[in-house]
Order: sequence, then structure tokens, then C-alpha cells
Amino acid sequence: MVILVAGPYRSGTNDDPARMRANLRQLEEAALPLFRAGHVPLIGEWLALPLMEVAGSKAVGDAIYEEIAYPVAHRLLPHCDAVLRLPGESKGADLDVSIATERGLKVYYRIEDVPPCRPAAQL
Repeated sequence: MVILVAGPYRSGTNDDPARMRANLRQLEEAALPLFRAGHVPLIGEWLALPLMEVAGSKAVGDAIYEEIAYPVAHRLLPHCDAVLRLPGESKGADLDVSIATERGLKVYYRIEDVPPCRPAAQL
């Protein structure tokens, strides 16, 4: 499955870059066991951060940040099979879950609940 990993990134950081990097690290640490179970994990920030940099964002929450940050995850969701919602307050992750639920995607709240991927047929 393609699984969007959703959880706190900016929330609760007071826009402190070190705390935001720590939150991203937590998202990435959740992505690794998904990958090892045969899934394709996605984190919106993996796409959004380089796009914001190229677009010229100067600060968290500036117009470019707002243009790109949340819409990236929302554009990824139609290509996903599920969402893994990590603990912690996050309006963005809550919105991801809401959109996923509307689309009929499975939402997991614990890595342990995500079933392993069936092996792909050999080419």
C-alpha cells in the first residue's frame, strides 16, 4: 500500500526549526517500518519542503509556505491507499484523516495495526 504518514510537524513548535526537524524525524521513524513491511510510505513534507525552498519561502507560515505545505498532502491523498495518523496535536494531520475518511481510505493509528504488504508478483 501507499501510506501517507500524518502527524505533528509544525504544531506545538512555535515555529522553532529544531523542533520542526525533530517532528519530521518522528514521521520518518514511523515511515521506516512501513517500508520494511513492503509498503511505500509518503510524508507530505518530503515534497513540500524542497518546493517551498525553490519557490522562495523565507519563513514558516509565509504566503509561499501556506500555498504549498498542506496542499501537497491533500494532492497526495488520492494516490494513497491509507493514512497512518501518529499521536499528537496537528490540525494538518487531522485534516488529512478527514479527507482520507471521506475518500474511503483506511486510517491506522498504530504502526502495529498496518498489515504487511503481500509480495508483488514477480516480473
